[in-house]
Amino acid sequence: MEKTRIRNPVVAGQFYLSSAAALQKQIEQFLPEKTEKQAVIACMMPHAGYVYSGMVAVAVASAISIPDTVILLGPNHTGYGKQFSIMTGMSWRTPLGDLPVDTELARGILARSKYLEEDALAHEYEHSLEVELPILQYFRKDFSIVPIAVSSEDPGVLGTIGEEITSVIRERKQKGSVLIVASSDMTHYEPQETAERKDNEAIGAILELNEQKLALNVRRFGITMCGYAPVVIMLRAAKVLGAKQAKLIKYQTSGDISGDRKNVVGYAGITIF
Repeated sequence: MEKTRIRNPVVAGQFYLSSAAALQKQIEQFLPEKTEKQAVIACMMPHAGYVYSGMVAVAVASAISIPDTVILLGPNHTGYGKQFSIMTGMSWRTPLGDLPVDTELARGILARSKYLEEDALAHEYEHSLEVELPILQYFRKDFSIVPIAVSSEDPGVLGTIGEEITSVIRERKQKGSVLIVASSDMTHYEPQETAERKDNEAIGAILELNEQKLALNVRRFGITMCGYAPVVIMLRAAKVLGAKQAKLIKYQTSGDISGDRKNVVGYAGITIF
């Protein structure tokens, strides 16, 4: 039998703790006092170091019921690999265990898509998807994933990818058993007041489920939202799957943690249902 290939973690010990026991405790410290779980179609989570964005990401994960498969959409920060990259095999390892790729769903999306290409290189050193996994694993251990990384910001192409993803989900009658997670931080390295003002413009468009408005606001206000492209894909897919509402779970900046409000990064957590 062929041995399963492993994508090993690259930011364990940097963005989050590398020991399973210590990582569990790290996540536990971010748990909200009260939470009610909801079945959602999609969500947006930040991907910075847990010290800064962990509270927001955990607030989102604690508020959702994690289904059998999670499609992970993230930006490609490294520049390696294909512009639109999907992995259809391997397992992803974190300190909390291994998560298999849903090969059947991933291959179905690859076959349907005009833009996505099979590519592991884009994911090899990329952190934007990896950092979401231990937080999701804290709440459910036995799910599979479909990793997708993008480095284009063409709204038309991104919308098409969202539609391609949903067409495969529907064909395979997996609606309700798939969660779409868009990984993104918000404004980068601006004063707190400026970051909050700009981020409100982006968050408002997302809460309206309006990817066209999000694209417009990102350009108009110069919002340095690194996961803008994954969020556009997610919004389009969620609406095709019947999403009608969105909820801001939590927003904060790195300045709220460090006390340095002159040069902050924003983090937002949103659910879509």
